[in-house]
Amino acid sequence: MNCFEIKDLNLHYGTFQALHHINMDIAAGEITAFIGPSGCGKSTLLKTLNRMNDLVEGCKITGSVTLYGEDIYAASDVNLLRKRVGMVFQRSNPFPMSIYDNIAFGPRTHGVKSRLELDRIVEESLRAAAIWDEVKDRLKKSALSLSGGQQQRMCIARALAVSPEVLLMDEPTSALDPISTEKIEELLLTVREKYSIIIVTHNMQQAARVSDKTAFFLTGEVVEHDSTETIFAMPHDQRTEDYITGRFG
Repeated sequence: MNCFEIKDLNLHYGTFQALHHINMDIAAGEITAFIGPSGCGKSTLLKTLNRMNDLVEGCKITGSVTLYGEDIYAASDVNLLRKRVGMVFQRSNPFPMSIYDNIAFGPRTHGVKSRLELDRIVEESLRAAAIWDEVKDRLKKSALSLSGGQQQRMCIARALAVSPEVLLMDEPTSALDPISTEKIEELLLTVREKYSIIIVTHNMQQAARVSDKTAFFLTGEVVEHDSTETIFAMPHDQRTEDYITGRFG
């Protein structure tokens, strides 16, 4: 089963075309990595999957993107889409409030009012993000007091708190130290059974370690999309091999 099916997707920022005729099926229950040089379109495509590009003035999209068969650009409730498709950004972005309130923010927005239910969601989300034991005694403390790696895991917990079907991650470890990076990679491998995950990364080793499928992007096009094992061991396109081996450009 596919979580996303993308058909002939084109995206323009004004007169600049950032994505060209993207056709891609993204499997449910797997981790898919988007790789490629800076400016190749991978983050742009990621943001089309929960309509973050709606916020960019002059952005025009043609083609179709379906989430489990539903056209996301035909849907009128963008907030519901973003509940189904969570997002974790390159740099952690904790809200200036307590750890508890950061995690409870989404559920409250979607109508959860019971304190017992919020307590359950907060604990389960922090456990899922492998940070509960580190913060359980300071839930009322500011989220800004956490270390960078802890903040990023808390942001992952915040995304999980609304029970998304898909988790989008835009270079989630690029600003972190190796130990924090390892913790988040371990977390991804743990939650992959429950969520479909799409991760943008510049780290080839990371893509090889955590992903089931990999897509290589270049100048707004998908050059190659296959199992990660095939992409790294037997790429079909010379440009893919050049990028992976560091000979690109």
